[in-house]
Amino acid sequence: MTRHDGVTGPRRHNMMNTEDHIYWFRHTGPYIKAHRGRTFVVYLGNGVLESPNLTTLVHDLGLLHSLGVRLVLIHATREAIDSALPSDHPVIFKEGIRVTDDLTLAAASDVASRQRVQLERLLSMGLPNTPLKDAHIRVMAGNVLTARPIGIREGVDYLYSGTVRKIDAEGVQAILNNDAIALISPLGYSPAGELFSVSASDAAEAVAVAIDADKLIFLDRHAGLEDEDGNLIRQCTSASAQNLSVLDEEQQRLLDAACRACSRGVTRSHLLNFHREGALLEELFTHDGSGTLIAQDPYEQARTAGIDDIASIMELIRPLEESGALVRRSRERLEEEIHHFSILERDGRVIACAALYPFTDTGAGEIACVATHPDYRGEGRAQQLLSELIDEASRLSLTEVFVLTTQSTHWFLERGFEPAMPELLPVEKQQLYNWQRNAAVLKRAI
Repeated sequence: MTRHDGVTGPRRHNMMNTEDHIYWFRHTGPYIKAHRGRTFVVYLGNGVLESPNLTTLVHDLGLLHSLGVRLVLIHATREAIDSALPSDHPVIFKEGIRVTDDLTLAAASDVASRQRVQLERLLSMGLPNTPLKDAHIRVMAGNVLTARPIGIREGVDYLYSGTVRKIDAEGVQAILNNDAIALISPLGYSPAGELFSVSASDAAEAVAVAIDADKLIFLDRHAGLEDEDGNLIRQCTSASAQNLSVLDEEQQRLLDAACRACSRGVTRSHLLNFHREGALLEELFTHDGSGTLIAQDPYEQARTAGIDDIASIMELIRPLEESGALVRRSRERLEEEIHHFSILERDGRVIACAALYPFTDTGAGEIACVATHPDYRGEGRAQQLLSELIDEASRLSLTEVFVLTTQSTHWFLERGFEPAMPELLPVEKQQLYNWQRNAAVLKRAI
């Protein structure tokens, strides 16, 4: 009788969950290593502190802190200020900016204080039955944001509405170096001691740039950016993001801040939905994330492969070798030929590869070993690498490229290749042609 005989119901379910957890944990290892010691600025958008998922989100932030991530939290107050004002008090916005009078400034100060206490309280929980057991997270705040008045624009006096003048980067770094979470409210102080209400998204952007943060993360009501068909855009560059349509004024404000931050040195910005439980961890510890990533440079990069990529390439092509789609290559052969390979890398993971073998005497080049990870097929990765290799062949002054394939004939035909006879291959390649495999020969002029 084996151990699993008779196991049904919850116990069997828990066993399956354990397997899933172990698999997930093993694959988060590279991300845990990559994020340790990094600095993330997290914008807690309007509605976060009233969300049913708030406690879970705080636990996730605590987990990030325990994994060595340096966190700066900035909480939005706009909607809470609206709720705190008397119903008959006029609320005036011009170009998305609130006109802050004395009563509104008092409400902004009260809301910021209340939210700060709420976050400090939640981050201080250490009960045995919570994920923050024995965490002892230190939260620190301070007057690190210097503001100046917006002043009068087109005849409108914005009164106590301010804009960021300077961030005390050394002060923020001192908090982080003290193994504490920095908590910053959207209030700024002038050298004259005046208090101003500032945009939380502008504050988050300014802080991220000032402290050279690795990530600026916006937690909002939307899942991220969408394409014309309403599909979530997983990643894009800051340049392409600026040409996308958005769902509302608030998302536009966050998008603008995210793109500006990337253009000013922040490596990556993220747009996430705080209503999605676990969205923050999913974004940071899985390959595809949960929202939209905006990067300075393309998130997926094509580059020449190196020795360190051999294991990843072997893992990628092994299923295709076993199916007969690719000729088997030993590790030793890959080591000798690695300089011919190009790869497409996504967040440190090789998701596609292809090789170009030039026959310079005949002006021809062989494109071989085109492979894409199953999770990313059908989305143009192989086409991207093929284009890269054709461009490389042109730079080498080759006049044509050819492929030998058994299962991808139509794919290459659709990309401008034409059938050819094996006798038209370079003599060196003809001598290696495997007649038993009977691969189709396709050519394309450059």
